[in-house]
Amino acid sequence: QVKLVESGGGMVQAGGSLRLSCGAPGRTFSTMGWFRQAPGKVREYIAAITRPGIITDYTDSVKGRFTISRDNADNTSDLQTIYLQMNSLKPEDTAVYYCAARNAPGIVVRAGGYNYWGQGTQVTVFS
Repeated sequence: QVKLVESGGGMVQAGGSLRLSCGAPGRTFSTMGWFRQAPGKVREYIAAITRPGIITDYTDSVKGRFTISRDNADNTSDLQTIYLQMNSLKPEDTAVYYCAARNAPGIVVRAGGYNYWGQGTQVTVFS
């Protein structure tokens, strides 16, 4: 069973930055994304990246602050590792962040559209 592995979470003061990474050793995917879930709330789509090329998408609340990127492989190849650079963090960004992946190309914002998930990494932003 494919399991994605996330890393890079932690605690940071408001206004600070964190960088998350995600991948599955030996596996590649056509589309990968990031979601987050705060206590008592539903899982929320944040961003996704898909091939060919570098096609990215963001939810409005993180536009201009978060950047999703991929590994340095040829942009026509499948995705192996993705990153989420999070700048200007706010306390409301506090959540467990999940990486997701699917084998088909195209941006998908529904959690149900992804086949594979990571275990999540905690991001805590304090004021």
